[in-house]
Amino acid sequence: MPEYLSPGVYMEEVSFRSKSIEGVPTSTTGMAGLTRFGPVHFDGGPTASGPRLITSFTEFESVYGGLDELFIDGAFRTNYLAHAARAFFLNGGARLYVSRVFVSAGDPLGGRAERTVPVAATTATWRARWPGKIGNTWVNVKWTRSRNLATVSGGAVDVKNIRPGAVVEIVMPPAVPPADAVAPVLGDLARAVLDPATQKYRFYRKGPAPSGTEVVLVPGVSVKLVELTVEVRTSPEHVSAYGQLATVDDPNQKRYVGRILQADDPEDENALVCLDFDPGVATFQDHIGLDLMVALVNNPNKLLDGGNDGALPSADDLNGEEADPDDATKPATGLTALGEIDDIAIVAMPDAAALDDATERFVAAQYLIAHAEDLKYRIAVVDAPEGSSINEVRAWRGQFDTTYGALYHPWIEILDPLERPAQGAPPRRILLPPSGFVAGIYARTDIERGVHNAPANEIVRGLTRLEANINKRRQDVLNPEGINALRFFPGRGNRVWGARTISSDPEWKYVNVRRLFIFLEHSIDKSTQWAVFEPNNERLWANIRFTIEDFLLPQWKAGALLGSKPEEAYFVRCDRTTMTQNDLDNGRAIVLIGVAPVKPAEFVIFRIGQFTASAQQS
Repeated sequence: MPEYLSPGVYMEEVSFRSKSIEGVPTSTTGMAGLTRFGPVHFDGGPTASGPRLITSFTEFESVYGGLDELFIDGAFRTNYLAHAARAFFLNGGARLYVSRVFVSAGDPLGGRAERTVPVAATTATWRARWPGKIGNTWVNVKWTRSRNLATVSGGAVDVKNIRPGAVVEIVMPPAVPPADAVAPVLGDLARAVLDPATQKYRFYRKGPAPSGTEVVLVPGVSVKLVELTVEVRTSPEHVSAYGQLATVDDPNQKRYVGRILQADDPEDENALVCLDFDPGVATFQDHIGLDLMVALVNNPNKLLDGGNDGALPSADDLNGEEADPDDATKPATGLTALGEIDDIAIVAMPDAAALDDATERFVAAQYLIAHAEDLKYRIAVVDAPEGSSINEVRAWRGQFDTTYGALYHPWIEILDPLERPAQGAPPRRILLPPSGFVAGIYARTDIERGVHNAPANEIVRGLTRLEANINKRRQDVLNPEGINALRFFPGRGNRVWGARTISSDPEWKYVNVRRLFIFLEHSIDKSTQWAVFEPNNERLWANIRFTIEDFLLPQWKAGALLGSKPEEAYFVRCDRTTMTQNDLDNGRAIVLIGVAPVKPAEFVIFRIGQFTASAQQS
């Protein structure tokens, strides 16, 4: 009981209801694999390199570089993960975590493009923030004169409006000597840069304002504030611009270029480039800031160079490594990095089934399944290898036995979205693993109908045809072995025509049953953490029972559980019948929950027979 140490009136807040359990999201998907650009861990790179949440394919293009082919080991390779992400959103997916995998080809730059710019006695370097051939981008820097501080006809200049660290441009007629016109006007200035053709002088203000707040200019002199705009062009259709940038690291300059376009935490988290300085010069101070501005604008080599897509990963590379608990600079990578995100309920690895070596494909699929089994609250969508015959896909299936995975066959053909149509030329077609399409259908089914519904008999969007025609007799062989077929039905389109796991346990035969239990277990797990360290007595047991029963009742009403009444659909026990004295002595509160899940009507049977109508007289 609370302490009452002195007389008085005490108010206490108590709860007269059971705790609530909130259902966890089930449609959030995670994918690991190769992309053209985007966050990835590499030595010396930015620290914010983990998986990124993507909510549309437009956002995917901005972060990970789009659908263009990868150039790896001297050959172009289909960008399977990008196409899988596109198919995911096209088929109804809403939330996708992407973990990029990059294997360095051994070049000195580690796959990052760069361009060094000489600046007085030091250097500045434009660098792509992440490795990738797309980093060989065009960076243009230009002057921007944001506003006039005085007109050409002369007038007053409020010197306090010129912040320390700013660069101003003074335009004077040839008849006015610089020393006579500039020094009395702006006071404490660093060195000037003269453009003889236009009589423009650019000055960096480093000191405090003179004693006078306003200075009158002679006629014919104008003063303008000068800043930079950086344009990054990866293609004619994609240009990112960063404006109103200063080149001096001064507290008064809120948009210092070294801060806006830094590697670790830029203003735009999807910025493609960053500006690095010579290690010998921490910041550009005094006149060097002005030199930097001029050097960046006048740099003749605007194209970054040296970026590449790396080498082809192995199954181990796709799986990645766990984070080093003793070294913050070594985070988790690859598929393993997705394990640190609790929201994910579906995982796929589109590049796994496209690896060149059959053994590597098998090992990668094993990693994907092990990932789902170890983390318990997610299911793996496994791709059969491209071009598999019936016997080959059966042999592939025979190597796995898990309740946390589902296998889909065949691959899917689409029109290449990168090819521009040409009259008279047949459109190019490419084959893709089905996992991206199927993960989107999982998400669509969850969002529209609920996780207890089987993600089957659903339209597959965004394809031209299936790689192979699976008819009824072929599926009669595949379905009993847990191979989910994608089939074409005349008048009904292309559909997912299977909802089985790759498990030999008949209790966990169906995908929706496994995913329903994942949903129930994860929701109860997250929402009953309050019970830890509570007094282990009848009051706690009753509270736990009521909490779980209140959660299961809406599931039954929504059709997720069998039974004509709640007592037939589920039970929850937490009392002396579920715990021994030994359990109580060792701090264990044991809850027994039973639910009757609905299973899909996989075989709908109508029995029709003849009967003789009896004559009736009116």
